[in-house]
Amino acid sequence: MNALVENWHSEAQRESKIELSIVIPLYNEYEVITIMHERLSAVLASLDIPCQLVLVDDGSRDGTPNMMKRLAEADPAVKAVFLSRNFGKEAALTAGLDHAAGDAVIIMDADLQDPPELIPQMLRAWKGGADVVCMRRRSRAGESWFKRYSAHRFYRVLNAISEVDIPADTGDFRLLSRKAVDALSQLNERNRYMKGLFAWIGLPTTVIEYDRLPRAAGVTKWDYLSLFNLAFQGITSFSTTPLRLAMAAGLMTALFGVLFTLWIVVKALVLGDPVQGYPSLISMITILGGAQLLSIGLLGEYLGKTYYETKQRPVYLVREVVSRRNTVNKRESTRPSSATAGKESYATYQ
Repeated sequence: MNALVENWHSEAQRESKIELSIVIPLYNEYEVITIMHERLSAVLASLDIPCQLVLVDDGSRDGTPNMMKRLAEADPAVKAVFLSRNFGKEAALTAGLDHAAGDAVIIMDADLQDPPELIPQMLRAWKGGADVVCMRRRSRAGESWFKRYSAHRFYRVLNAISEVDIPADTGDFRLLSRKAVDALSQLNERNRYMKGLFAWIGLPTTVIEYDRLPRAAGVTKWDYLSLFNLAFQGITSFSTTPLRLAMAAGLMTALFGVLFTLWIVVKALVLGDPVQGYPSLISMITILGGAQLLSIGLLGEYLGKTYYETKQRPVYLVREVVSRRNTVNKRESTRPSSATAGKESYATYQ
């Protein structure tokens, strides 16, 4: 692990003595951010422990950044992290974890579908010895049957083909110990599927079931195409089974072609049946061409991941961090984030 990152984390913990950090990525969540802050503040006040709320703006285009600044300037427990543009939720989660200083870190969405009132129960499981506390969805209110069914099937397919046991029906809502957060900070890959990375570290895990609620306000930013892309990202990030299936399909197609050729020869020589050239030729070309294009496309997806990894670009870039806690009057020298392995991306403090 980068020594500078280790010093950053230890320094942050000594200065602020934060026991719990809540990391929330936001993208165009202006309608719900105030409600979210009020409910979270009520829950955190009842805990009577030093807490920190890390809000990460992932390039929002509505009033979310302004609202985040006002909250950070008014509430010393709030740290507002502004990314330079929209990098995606996985990058925003990584940025939030890098800026979280708590002994325990809880990740949740801003839409309040994951009830903040479950935080005390998560903390009890952490203090009982769990480094990771996964929240498994028992029900998913406010979502269509197709979305519930497709999510249910996806997790089972992913577990069936992945070498990592990823807990089924769990989203990003979970608690991570400081040991788990530091372990994640050592994973510097650019193509990040966080649910898989949470499972990959393999630390002691406790699962708690809960009922997911409808959104408190606003609309979801995840359409079916985005969810499909995320699912495909998860499969190709944690399994090479699709490549093996493509190879198996190629072998089956070749075997079918050999058998079909033999059948044509037998019909022509033994039965005297004239060869129907055009239909059979077009059928074989279509089958073989489709199989080849599918295999090439799948291979290209994996090759593309390697291409992006070799570039060593940072996962995210931070434009600004606003917080009343431990503020200084002028901008300090920049510190590298763990996600960028000390390269181009730096967090600017004010």
